[in-house]
Amino acid sequence: MTGRRCPSGIRQALAAHTTMTLAYADEEGPQACAVLYACGGAETAQGADADAGPALYFVTATTTRHGRALSRPGARVAFTAQRDGQEWSALTGLQGRGGCRPLDADERAAAWRIYTERFPFVVASDRLRGALERTTLWELRPDWLRLIDNGQGFGHKEEWERGEE
Repeated sequence: MTGRRCPSGIRQALAAHTTMTLAYADEEGPQACAVLYACGGAETAQGADADAGPALYFVTATTTRHGRALSRPGARVAFTAQRDGQEWSALTGLQGRGGCRPLDADERAAAWRIYTERFPFVVASDRLRGALERTTLWELRPDWLRLIDNGQGFGHKEEWERGEE
């Protein structure tokens, strides 16, 4: 459904996971990679409204294949997030699509706080913190999300789509 607040079930599922698989395409063709992510809300976006939906923050270098692809203006990705080792009858997970962009210095502080609260081991290690502080922090803004929850019945789905801006 378009133009409504992202449902709490989808937000809770996003917050329950820590790893997403990003799928993207570049001049070499389609590719996928796994990244750790932290979830923020519409309140972290500048000028966001109730329909802005969640924001997913992840760290990756612009020198990686996916970093180069995501650095392109208007970069789009598809992604999934789910826990490993689930039985099909209770399978839950998320699918999504959206745009990615690197955060500038002014935006980075709030997103970095969200990321390090989710992953405190990052700041517990001087070496890791130093390396990641020098690496690009990205924002993925989903414009479509689907929660699959077979625990509520085989094929149960809940969808959200960001409203027109």
